[in-house]
Amino acid sequence: MSRSIGRIFSRMTLAAAMLFVASAFAAEWPQYRGPDHDGITPDKINTQWPPGGPKMLWKIPLGSSLGSFVTDGKKVFVYQMRGTVPSGAETLTAIDAATGRAIWQRDIDGATKYESGGGDGPRSTPTYNDGKVYVLSTYLKLGCLDASDGRVIWAHDLRAEFGGKEPRWGNACSPLIDGDLVFVCGGGKGESLIAFDKKTGKVVWKGQDDKPTHATPIPATIGGVRQIIFFTVAGLVSVKPETGQVLWRQPFKFSTSTSASPVLCGEDIVYCSAGYGVGGGAYQIKKDGETFTSTQLWFKPGQDINHWSTPVYKDGYLYGLYGFKEFKTEPLKCIDVKTGDEKWSHKGFGQGQVILVDDNLMIVSDIGELILAKPNPDSYQEIARCHPITGKCWTDPAVAEGKIYLRSQTGAVCLDATPK
Repeated sequence: MSRSIGRIFSRMTLAAAMLFVASAFAAEWPQYRGPDHDGITPDKINTQWPPGGPKMLWKIPLGSSLGSFVTDGKKVFVYQMRGTVPSGAETLTAIDAATGRAIWQRDIDGATKYESGGGDGPRSTPTYNDGKVYVLSTYLKLGCLDASDGRVIWAHDLRAEFGGKEPRWGNACSPLIDGDLVFVCGGGKGESLIAFDKKTGKVVWKGQDDKPTHATPIPATIGGVRQIIFFTVAGLVSVKPETGQVLWRQPFKFSTSTSASPVLCGEDIVYCSAGYGVGGGAYQIKKDGETFTSTQLWFKPGQDINHWSTPVYKDGYLYGLYGFKEFKTEPLKCIDVKTGDEKWSHKGFGQGQVILVDDNLMIVSDIGELILAKPNPDSYQEIARCHPITGKCWTDPAVAEGKIYLRSQTGAVCLDATPK
């Protein structure tokens, strides 16, 4: 069934987050970019693929979306466009992980169409936690739903209630859950950054004037202090989760759109990058007493660009897709995070995505190829390759219990890569 929650947004209050311990979610992919929002999962997979790739368990059609999957291992949740403008809707759908069958659907916002060729539909990924699903729509409607049946628990309209304004092409930021709070960047002046209690929807704190980008915030622990790092139009801003107090800021150029999330590299380095001629850089965050400082290690104007694909970090190196609108040809690169030196570059992936699974790079090309490679700074070392899905593939894969979930703008597949 499909029932709208548009009316509920006008009268309900918001809630959010959940206690999140990565080890407890080894069999889940509960949020954008995985268990700890770093594109990494310890989940084991079979890396010895037959010529056609892992067995396909199911294949289904989906409405347009640039958001990825989340899963608790039993249900898979995806945010997609149902129907067309003006009668359709952005819809949160729960899918049976074993069969691909839709279990329930809930309309969240109106249908979205874009004329630039990037693709229609929502841009964000839902977040799963403790039997709830959280979603932030293109036009900044935030909701918490019961994962079992799609019942709305609480909801907020960030535009109407907090003076929010989505960036060009609509919101792409996914709700971030850390501890007992849900974090979003979408409010107006003086209330740009907002934290909500996950159970009640109550506003715990709000503040700052930062304008949102398309980048989702990340959790981090630096100098023994837990913090949430937002990537706004002004640059990086880190806050205390409990109070919203700003711990440190790092200015970073903005041009048109910033889409890739920041990356915590080791204990105290934060990497970030943006397209449209901006470039990429790394910043060392130091704590002296109660004071944090950010120092630039390196910055490459117009180089090391991650358009919307966030790299993964492994043992001192970044592995990611670097380029701008280099469809089908964009290379996978290995970058020394302390110096910015390029260790190697291998072309032919396009504007897809990269994650780290079972200590192996899993790359999805923008035409639907799935590749495994070793995260080796000495050279590109491919392990396996297949082509299980076609169409425009710009979204992260999700991996849970040995199953790989992939989607394009028109459909999705589930592959069985459970260890033998």
